[in-house]
Amino acid sequence: MAATRRSNLFLLVCFLNCVFKFCLAINTISSDQPIRDGQTIVSANGVFELGFFSPNGSEARYVGIWYKELAKRAVWVANRERPLYDSSGIFMIGNDGNLVVVDGGNRTISSTEVNATSAENIVAVLSDIGNLQLRENRSNGLQLWESFHHPSDTMVPGMRIGETVFLSSSKNSSNPSRGNYITVLEGDQMPQLVIWDGAVKHSRSGQWDRRTFIGLRTMNTDYSTGLDVEFNAQEGTTYVSFSAVEVTIRRVIYLNLSGSMVVANWNADNKQWTEIASTPDSPCDVYDTCGYFGMCNDDELSTICNCLDGYEPRNQDEWNKGNWTEGCVRKQQFRCERNNSSTNGTQDDEEDGFMELPRTKLPDFPRYMISPDRASCEAACLNNCSCIAYAFVETIGCMFWENNLIDIQSYTSGGEQFYLRLSHSELGGKQQLKGFGIALIIISGVLGFSILTYIVCRLRKKGISNKRGYRHMISFAKIFVSPKESKSGDSHGYDFGQGKDSEVRIFSLKDIEAATELFAVANKLGQGGFGSVYKGKLSNGQEIAVKRLSTSSGQGIEEFKNEVILISKLQHRNLVNIIGFCIQEDEKVLVYEYMPNKSLDKFVFGNGMRGEMVLDWHKRYMIIEGIARGVLYLHRDSRLKIIHRDLKTSNILLDDELNPKISDFGMARIFGGNQDSENTNRVVGTYGYMSPEYALQGIFSEKSDVFSFGVVLLEIVTSQKNSGSCFQNSVNLSGHAWQMWNEGKALELLDSRLAGSYYDPSEVIRCIHVGLLCVQDNVTDRPTMAAIVSMLSSDMVLPVPKKPVFSIQLGNGERGSSSLLKSLVFSVPSVSESIVYGR
Repeated sequence: MAATRRSNLFLLVCFLNCVFKFCLAINTISSDQPIRDGQTIVSANGVFELGFFSPNGSEARYVGIWYKELAKRAVWVANRERPLYDSSGIFMIGNDGNLVVVDGGNRTISSTEVNATSAENIVAVLSDIGNLQLRENRSNGLQLWESFHHPSDTMVPGMRIGETVFLSSSKNSSNPSRGNYITVLEGDQMPQLVIWDGAVKHSRSGQWDRRTFIGLRTMNTDYSTGLDVEFNAQEGTTYVSFSAVEVTIRRVIYLNLSGSMVVANWNADNKQWTEIASTPDSPCDVYDTCGYFGMCNDDELSTICNCLDGYEPRNQDEWNKGNWTEGCVRKQQFRCERNNSSTNGTQDDEEDGFMELPRTKLPDFPRYMISPDRASCEAACLNNCSCIAYAFVETIGCMFWENNLIDIQSYTSGGEQFYLRLSHSELGGKQQLKGFGIALIIISGVLGFSILTYIVCRLRKKGISNKRGYRHMISFAKIFVSPKESKSGDSHGYDFGQGKDSEVRIFSLKDIEAATELFAVANKLGQGGFGSVYKGKLSNGQEIAVKRLSTSSGQGIEEFKNEVILISKLQHRNLVNIIGFCIQEDEKVLVYEYMPNKSLDKFVFGNGMRGEMVLDWHKRYMIIEGIARGVLYLHRDSRLKIIHRDLKTSNILLDDELNPKISDFGMARIFGGNQDSENTNRVVGTYGYMSPEYALQGIFSEKSDVFSFGVVLLEIVTSQKNSGSCFQNSVNLSGHAWQMWNEGKALELLDSRLAGSYYDPSEVIRCIHVGLLCVQDNVTDRPTMAAIVSMLSSDMVLPVPKKPVFSIQLGNGERGSSSLLKSLVFSVPSVSESIVYGR
């Protein structure tokens, strides 16, 4: 009897212990406490619940998170792409420390795929904001993964999305796998939410004005979705965050099946989620409804599309039928265009002016200029012949547009003031701004002369007395203080934006020599076709990298100016920062931030000996993503639209944490507005990285940089040079990679030094796939950098790459790519005078 009581007491203690343990760990998954189908865990305060569910009555089983005690609408799904079809599923911490969904046969259905070593002391905790966090179970334990960084189609308060963390729509109400639409935040200076339908822009929110998105009419002073934009200067990233407007209101934002962002509140009365706002919710909210220079207005009774004043339909018949996609064209030239035209010798003294368009959703692709007020913004636009419109928003600053205006709406309330440039006759003969413009030009001239005088005095104090040095320095300094009229297609004459030029220091040669110990050989970091790079230290102890251009390099004062102007106007974590410059006698010197790990090619093409580090796959992947974000910033998110033209592995520098920074902007060119391409008779760059259309015809565009990026990506994955390496059936790495991929052997391309180390095979193959899409010969086949960033950070289905013609081995011993292109470049009549620099 006593034995029986002791046994019952023991069982009771065990039961209470289990109950007590379960109560303490109700929001936790651990290696010895998985979640089986039918079980759930609940966040500490009972806000969110996690478990298995079947959406909309389907038979498929998924692991998801939802608001507890509300209608079961999942805000996050673990195994979106691979459901279970029975109740045998388990959500658990695997042996390698990852969160995994397994079936009844212990086969992995879905995994977090983090670099954890074991399941020991690893837990997953569901927080009261709905974030599932995988972390070490100890004080100040390392956080390994969180669901907020891998969202499904829904945002909850506390979540944020950016360029690489984005929402993706579901296939349908019964299938939460990824659909066609994604929502991302794009841009740093003027960020906006963009919804993409595959590779096509579906809609955009308009620019963030530090309070609302200009194009979201529902976000006004009386109503807010809880969205806010945050810029992390340290990371160089921008996010849109979502916070609770009122604690008592349950609110979500989700991307629905038709590509609309929907704001929904929980209605306790009818026990349903109620939609309170959505975008796009009208034809005008859909991107590019009215074509170039068309204005969309939902309130118009006859037609929603009208041409802007001063413009007329490109195709009147189609326009009358309600097909507005061809847009509108300008009726009259601007004054500067008439005066510069060789076919029109008459001079029109009447200056252009601006028409004010109130309550406007501002067009896409603005450029940015630092300007103190609207008047100076307007004057600067007027002085630039390619500037066709401007806006001055107090919380943003001066924005201007060149070439084409796209995706414009007229509102009855909200929006911003938009100023459209028109010729004088189109303004009804009003003498708009003429006297003011003349006064401003005089003031600008006086101010510019004063600044130049100050610079000269500073130079004298620094001991720069050489006359040639003065002449170069004064000429160069003018580009920072005097606005010039930009000639069409001439990027070197472009002075419209001011950027952060005031932060660029002017050094004397004496300063540079002291910092580098008279360019000592011991301080030499490397040498290229344009000169040598030295390590230096300024008098304040700051370490610098000094690029000393060789007098025989072929890079003249224009290329030197170009590099200083461009880098001084750009700011991104994946672009190198310039500190200053020096021009004296025959010396042209650029001073950069010092990159302790030098250039990427030392790591990629090194043999791992002599103390060289072999980059693991995780670091390589992070470098690839960083380079992609940097090029995307140049092409679309910076104040200027930049084509680098010499993107290569040796021009990627690495900081102390091996973060990539794109360098060498001497050959870069500025594009305006929606300019797609440009032709040059001076082909510059590096064989093996140049796209076919650029090498053969001198035509360059964003897709030229995309081609170069693809080559760099393949080199990072394989640690082999695109040209100069030996391949059996291909002249270069691109052709070899395509052949291996086509034969199903893509994984064999990975650097053999990584054998035995951890890597994600699907990630490697996806990178190779993206690289092959980038190096396709046809320009239109290559993806944009925005699409590339999405491809690298998601599991979206990728198109099949085409065989690269210029990389196959030719018959009779003649090879393609470099040797073939060299002969063709100098034999094609249209580029017979081209100069190709081998660097």
